Amino acid sequence: MTKLKVMSVFGTRPEAIKMAPLVLELDRREGIESLVCVTAQHREMLDSVLRVFGIAPDYDLNVMQSGQTLAGITSRVLGGLGGVLTLARPDLVLVHGDTSTTFAAALAAFYAKIPCGHVEAGLRTHDRWSPYPEEMNRQLVGRLASLHFAPTANNAANLARENITKGVYITGNTVIDALGYTAHGEGFESPELNALDFTGRRVITLTCHRRENYGEPMEHIFAAVRCIARGNPDVLVVYPVHLSPVVREAARRNLGGISNVALIEPLSAVDMHRLMAKSYMVMTDSGGLQEEAPALGRPVLVLRAETERPEAVEAGTVALAGTDTERIVELASSLLHNAAAYERMARAVNPYGDGQASGRIADAIEFEFKLRAAPPEEFRP
Repeated sequence: MTKLKVMSVFGTRPEAIKMAPLVLELDRREGIESLVCVTAQHREMLDSVLRVFGIAPDYDLNVMQSGQTLAGITSRVLGGLGGVLTLARPDLVLVHGDTSTTFAAALAAFYAKIPCGHVEAGLRTHDRWSPYPEEMNRQLVGRLASLHFAPTANNAANLARENITKGVYITGNTVIDALGYTAHGEGFESPELNALDFTGRRVITLTCHRRENYGEPMEHIFAAVRCIARGNPDVLVVYPVHLSPVVREAARRNLGGISNVALIEPLSAVDMHRLMAKSYMVMTDSGGLQEEAPALGRPVLVLRAETERPEAVEAGTVALAGTDTERIVELASSLLHNAAAYERMARAVNPYGDGQASGRIADAIEFEFKLRAAPPEEFRP
């Protein structure tokens, strides 16, 4: 019997974290031949995830270059994947989220007349410039994809407003599945983390790297972090600094030399999840951490003007802090000094998943290709 050939394509650490449990689930399905193609849009961060989940790519485009541009990434992925698709001829190409790899892979699949499935579909800010270029990548993939795996009912409603109603499944987010593999356990891989003294300290995990925060917004964020650290000696801010030269320079200039701010190198998926599990709270401009930290019972302050994940704001697991220094300090101080405010956020129900998203997506694929008689039940928090 010929198996259904499904190729998962991803290129960054966040993509890999969220696609890895789905790849493992597809590997377990008898009727599916699961293939993996990585673009290595971000080489170092990607490889750590592949090691954690024991995934050996079938194809590696290795597109990362020093000083790479969005246009360069997109063109290299589009050209390289075109050859892979011609060689492998999968029945379905799976992409994830909102990166340049995601958009280029969906376009390559369209050119090859191969159906594309979009994992984590339907997230929207409705502002094409924020997050940049992610918001437009998501919208373009929404037009190119044939199957849309929406984490929440709100995401599916976003698609419906764009007249995308066929092939839509509400599945939950695969990142919650991934935490089952990574978040629990003792110790860290990072020597820098193992050297930190967490005893008696309230740890704040910080990430800040989005392009739309470059310049003045990032300066305001770091000013807030300085104020929080200096005003709360019992707090330890742990900041895995992104590899971007712009981010690294700003971080060193603004936060270097503060005794209770640890500027460390980027972390593996395991270390980031274990760090968040040990943290008191998370401050981030990332997208994925808005879903991951609440699953661990950790309040999140979002360091952006808007979020494509409004469900978390509505559920009370995250608060939109923006990039204004005073507002960030005000919200952080409330969580640090108001036990009731902290408990409300820490105990709010995570709206993003129950750890079964990968199974639902695999079931939906089998249903679409007539390997299963019924579609999966929708995820409901």
